[in-house]
Amino acid sequence: MNQQRLRNLLQSLQSGSLDIETVVDQLRHLPGESLSTAQLDHHRCLRTGIPEAVFGESKTASQLVEILAAQLRHPQPVMATRISAKKAETIYAALPELTWHQEARMLTGNDQHTPSRSKTMAAVLVTAGTSDQPVAEEARITLKSLGWNSINICDAGVAGLHRILAHQQSLQKAKVIIVIAGMDAALPSVVAGMTQAPVIGIPTSIGYGTGKGGFSALFGMLNTCAPGLAVVNIDNGFGAAAMASTINH
Repeated sequence: MNQQRLRNLLQSLQSGSLDIETVVDQLRHLPGESLSTAQLDHHRCLRTGIPEAVFGESKTASQLVEILAAQLRHPQPVMATRISAKKAETIYAALPELTWHQEARMLTGNDQHTPSRSKTMAAVLVTAGTSDQPVAEEARITLKSLGWNSINICDAGVAGLHRILAHQQSLQKAKVIIVIAGMDAALPSVVAGMTQAPVIGIPTSIGYGTGKGGFSALFGMLNTCAPGLAVVNIDNGFGAAAMASTINH
């Protein structure tokens, strides 16, 4: 349930095209829904503008089928993150209306209920290297499910500074920028020094020994000297996209 859906229901009740019992029935599961292994929060989109997303990494395929089937019955976007290919195959066999995004490791559905936003570019995604692209894809698919357009600037790390400098015009026009980087993670600081747009840094778990699975990238971003840069958790493309959506609102 989102604000537009609620308005439509109340307007239909006011105009007489729906009766009270029909509206009550549609609102019956508005706050939540109890399943065998989960408590769904159908009210979240109405409260925050972002529907509940399903974190799939530690859930079984059968649990995910139950949860996603229940979500698909409601008129709002469906998103599941960290879905392995093996789980996706099982889930898709039961719920073929879902879409599998292999690189992003996401399942999405109810595309017809994606919010209608401005068609102008709402976010710029910048990756330091090709290895960071799966995290960028998680952010891009999340933005798309929330109704926002984005453009990608790929493989623009500071080892070749000319690569990011060539995109100054796009960065200057951006409303919000998400920068995805591993290893030394210097790129978000460089980008934040080139634009007045808010920059969201995503440290990735890409790198060798002392990279420590993304912790060095995280610490590097947190210790930035460039104002206007905020940082989400390691590999958290979904969280960065949710923040970008909130900024755009």
